[in-house]
Amino acid sequence: MNKRRSWAIAAVVAVGLAGAGAWWVHDRRGAWPDDIAFANGRLEMARIDVAVKYGGRVVELPVHEGDVLAAGAVVAREDDSELLAQLDAASASRTRAAGAATRARAEVDASAANERLAGLEWTETSKLFGDGQVSGVERQRRRFALDGAEAGQQAARSGLDEAHAAIAEADAQIARLKTVLADTTIRAPIAGRVEYRIVEVGAVLPAGGRVATMLNPDDIYFTIFLPAPQAGKLAIGADARIVLDAFPNEPIPARIGFVSSDAQFTPKYVETAGERAKLMYRVKLQLPVDVARRLAPRLKAGLTGNGFVRLDGAHPWPAALAVRGS
Repeated sequence: MNKRRSWAIAAVVAVGLAGAGAWWVHDRRGAWPDDIAFANGRLEMARIDVAVKYGGRVVELPVHEGDVLAAGAVVAREDDSELLAQLDAASASRTRAAGAATRARAEVDASAANERLAGLEWTETSKLFGDGQVSGVERQRRRFALDGAEAGQQAARSGLDEAHAAIAEADAQIARLKTVLADTTIRAPIAGRVEYRIVEVGAVLPAGGRVATMLNPDDIYFTIFLPAPQAGKLAIGADARIVLDAFPNEPIPARIGFVSSDAQFTPKYVETAGERAKLMYRVKLQLPVDVARRLAPRLKAGLTGNGFVRLDGAHPWPAALAVRGS
């Protein structure tokens, strides 16, 4: 008899605890002032797709769903063997271009010496021709020699310029390949939690293909739907409160971040079919970043609860919605 009584008491306690969160809101509807509007909704975190920049085969995927990553942490790696081969080829091209530049510089120096010598001989021959000591043919020969030396110098400089251009082209190719190689290591764009691991090792992705999605713990919001008479009274940036079913006695401060300009049917997770059939306005309650960070270990996307807004900001929040420490 005592055993049956104990089970009965335990059952009553369990039912009471299960209904505590619902009682907090539903049995207190009449307790809220007329200027307080509320609706049930769901906690959400901004999602960020982690995608490859270039197509390729995934060879490493060290993250799993639920992992908390620091910004810049490795999410995946693509096969880079072909790129490494291209980088080796580009490096070899640069080496050849550098050798050609060395030879071209030597040719420039040699042709410059020939040009100076031809210039001296032309000057001296011209003087001797004026004194009648050399023939006009000799003078003309020296002129042709100088012209040839000048042309040789110009050709040598052109060869050096081409070698430098080849070096610059090889350097650009090397820099591009190194950038592409760096992009084959896909890193977390933010500090956050991995929501979904979309592919597995061995998958071949196109450019822009997703490998995972992450949740941004700094961008947490709660969406509710209100009728036009209430939504029209809300001010962007005004205070709001969120009470989650998981923490019914801990109102969370928020701000009104967005009020839709178009009415819509509310989604399936809204409490009753009757409410879903009405045209309502979507209202986004945004958690401040400092609050989101402070509560990050406890908050999870998908937690349900109720969002509260004041239709008249001049009135204070009821005591039940006062934020602890405020």
